[in-house]
This record gives sequence, C-alpha cells and structure tokens, in this order.
Amino acid sequence: MRGTTRPTLEMSEAREQGLFNIGEASEASGVSAKMIRHYESIGVIPPADRTSSNYRVYSQNDVHTLQFVRRARDLGFSMKQIHELLGLWRGQRSSREVRKVALDHVAELDTKIREMEAMKRTLETLAAHCHGDDRPECPILDDLAGEAGDRR
Repeated sequence: MRGTTRPTLEMSEAREQGLFNIGEASEASGVSAKMIRHYESIGVIPPADRTSSNYRVYSQNDVHTLQFVRRARDLGFSMKQIHELLGLWRGQRSSREVRKVALDHVAELDTKIREMEAMKRTLETLAAHCHGDDRPECPILDDLAGEAGDRR
C-alpha cells in the first residue's frame, strides 16, 4: 500500500494484513504516538500508510524500525547519528562504519561524563560551604550570580 496516492484499506482489512494503528505501534515499539508522528515528520520513518478513514497504519517493519530508534535513543545517540545508523542498518555497510559511529559516540559520552563530574564536584563544594540554616548568606546563589557577596 505504501506509495499509493489514496488510502484503500478499511481498518479491518489493515488488521487482517497485520498492520498496527498508531496506538498499537506505540505499545509494540515503546515509542509514544507523539514521537512516532514526529519521527515521520523528520523522515526517520516513512510517512504512514492510511486507511480509507485516514487512520495511520504501520507494518511490522515500521515497528521494528521504531524499536531500533528507541534503543538508539536509550543509548544517547543523536537524531543525526540515528539517521546514519538507520542508513547503515538498511543498506550495504561494513561493520567498520558502524563501529566508527559507535566509538565516536563513546568519545562524546566520555566528554559529557567529565563535564558532569566537574559540575558535581563544584556543586558538592558549594553545598559543603552552605550552612543550610536560616541565614541569608548563600554561597551557592553567590556563585550562580557570578560574584561572591554581590546581593541583588
């Protein structure tokens, strides 16, 4: 049905063909209906086929693609990287290409981890210098304001 200009199936026929409505595709893939529509709009998945009542219907392959995207998002890949990985998954590829995308992402994660560890240390230091009582002085707010002791 994909690629036709007008919907031809009734929902009952779509079900007989093993197609999912958006709620079922969402449940089966773990991707919210809102995100499925978003992924369609940005080309991560092709536009859904439609029934004669204009309901979106998805194939098992569409659901599998959504599961792939969800897992990639769970691992922190960007949408750009996911587009690239989907292209590699669907087409001819060498494992070298896939490995490069994964290792580039690991390097990005390492950088983010170092940045987050530095943020954590800073906040721990600020919290350690905070009395945590009824006093108005607050080294945390002073640091956020950029000037120790500068009250606004």
